[in-house]
Amino acid sequence: MAYGSGCGWPSAAYSVLNSNDETPLHTGSMNVEELSWMVSLMCVGGFVGNIFYGSITNRYGRKLPLLSLALPMTISWGLIIYATSPVYLYAARMLCGFVGSGAFIFLPLFVAEIADDSIRGSLGSLLVLSCNIGILIAFICGNYLHYTVQPVVLVSLPIIFFVTFSFFPESPQYLMKVGKEEEAERSLRFYRNVGQTTSDETEPFKTELEKLRMSNQVLKKDNENTSITWSDLTSVSARKAITIGVVLVWLNQFCGCFAMLNYTANIFAEAGSNLTPNVSAIIVGVIQLFGAYMSTFLVDRAGRKMLFTISSGGTAIGLTCLGTYTYLGTLGFEMDGWSWIPIASFSFCLFIASWGVLTLPFLVISELTPEKIRGVGTSICMALLWIFAFLMIKYLPILSGAIGMHGCMAFFAGCSFAGCLFSIFVLPETKGKSFEEILRMLEG
Repeated sequence: MAYGSGCGWPSAAYSVLNSNDETPLHTGSMNVEELSWMVSLMCVGGFVGNIFYGSITNRYGRKLPLLSLALPMTISWGLIIYATSPVYLYAARMLCGFVGSGAFIFLPLFVAEIADDSIRGSLGSLLVLSCNIGILIAFICGNYLHYTVQPVVLVSLPIIFFVTFSFFPESPQYLMKVGKEEEAERSLRFYRNVGQTTSDETEPFKTELEKLRMSNQVLKKDNENTSITWSDLTSVSARKAITIGVVLVWLNQFCGCFAMLNYTANIFAEAGSNLTPNVSAIIVGVIQLFGAYMSTFLVDRAGRKMLFTISSGGTAIGLTCLGTYTYLGTLGFEMDGWSWIPIASFSFCLFIASWGVLTLPFLVISELTPEKIRGVGTSICMALLWIFAFLMIKYLPILSGAIGMHGCMAFFAGCSFAGCLFSIFVLPETKGKSFEEILRMLEG
């Protein structure tokens, strides 16, 4: 939620910073070029963060790196509060991206390692759901609070996270991997709500604890340690997992939904809406949140494969409708009676994409990647995600000017349709499967 609020902050801040009368900066208002850099530099910070956090994944566990994310997020809000020039905001946005990279590397790993197999999907999809809650909070604050008050309110989120998360133990899988068997057992008891005596143990708990111990023994027999070799990355299971992960993060960005968020006001205005851009952003935030909630509700019922297929296919249909409307408008057709199509198509795209394409890649990547290279594999996929996001944010206006908005919609629809085919024919189903079963499935 703390990171999501940072992602949503520019929505309302954009117009204030671009205004000569309202800007709080001593250097005056920011031009479009400066504002585009302010937004896109978050992706640069995310890429740098991937390199940093990817290098420490197996050194310091999951809890300590997650706790450390509170500091740069708090500093980011502090820079916004005391900003007197664009440089402060550039640094703040890079720190926000830096936090995002750590969150999307360590949170899926942590949740996957503490969750029971039967609810791992629901808990994993909460990552994007909570991020969308943070975005919506920022949209609401942007509409109802003054520019200078927003960061003062939102800085409380990383502080609350640090205080509350301090009481949670490290993941049992990591503790067992580093040889802390007693701590691993206590951690597993905590996350399974099992008492500290043998009489409190249930059969599922005993079975899971034995699996953890056996996994640790296998690691010792194979003389595996935290160092990763080239053969670890080129094994059949690793290659398949990383390839699937790359395709999923590519689809996450090139389905166009993230890009369309930058055109929210344009689309609502084109439909003849009298809503202000900030109110439009709140509506979009609610739609995204509801779609992400549906993903949380359905992921352990319908499965990952089905949700990805429906989500990418539905997004392609919605984008096709939106692109067709825009194209007919450029040809001079009278579209007054159909002004509801942009809002309906736009809302449908965001809603259906939030079922899978926007929410589940991080969960599936953490489930598919073999344990030893899980941190490195996740960081590789996330680094590519930040690169794709930067290209979309920074250069989409150029693409739109070259081939028109309808051309962009056609491109996004084609990518979404390709993602639908990938989901049907390539993506494996991981619902309810243990990590050992998933590994055997990839090696088969």
